[in-house]
Amino acid sequence: MTWNSTMSSGYSSLEEDSEEYFFTARTSFIKKPLGKVTEGKDVEKERALRTELSWEEIGQKVELYNAATKDHLKMTLNPTGVYTGFIKVQMDLRRPVTVRGGQKAAGGCVEEEAFYLPRGVTNTLHISSNNTVRQVIVALLNKFTVADNPAKYALYKRYCREEQVYVCKLADGEQPLFLRLLAGPNTDTLSFVLREQQTGEVVWDAFTIPELRNFLRFLDKEEDEQREAVIRRYETYRQRLQEALRELGGTS
Repeated sequence: MTWNSTMSSGYSSLEEDSEEYFFTARTSFIKKPLGKVTEGKDVEKERALRTELSWEEIGQKVELYNAATKDHLKMTLNPTGVYTGFIKVQMDLRRPVTVRGGQKAAGGCVEEEAFYLPRGVTNTLHISSNNTVRQVIVALLNKFTVADNPAKYALYKRYCREEQVYVCKLADGEQPLFLRLLAGPNTDTLSFVLREQQTGEVVWDAFTIPELRNFLRFLDKEEDEQREAVIRRYETYRQRLQEALRELGGTS
């Protein structure tokens, strides 16, 4: 299975009382240099930024944000105090994902297939200030028709402070658009990254039987490729040794 860089786009909104997730997706394969990255937990200064703002403060920050943005991805403040806008999420997945196919297998079950998503793919989501980290993860997985459990993934924020780059895992209940509003539109100051959960040991019980079988197929393929590479390398050595022996035999 191959991955196409062109994606369809559609607008809608994630309302507080709705279970439907609507977003706009644009895809880019451009990678930015990460610089020196430090992973860690939030400090007290970061926690202080997550306090609620008044309607007037939100309005002022939305105006400042829209004045500073350069890509026309502006925020909109509604009379209810809820605001909508855009966040960009970079996909940084190291393991294969399981996607739902369009065809049904025997028995009426939808076929699933695993493949590696190119690292560095960036998606732009249109969300509201009520949307949580967990909802953003589910929206991303739905966009890519990923059948994996959303609990296997986590959303991280990458931010700069004193010329140092930090990466922190966000809690499920946090609101990414609020963090985007506070940081401004510059993605060098704050960006979001989707990764697998960093749990140390792999929890194999969290995977389904088809997923485990897909992993085995990937391992078998990598093993065959490594075996063929070793055979080719030693075959080259053998040919060179035989040529050297023939030359020595011809001169004796």
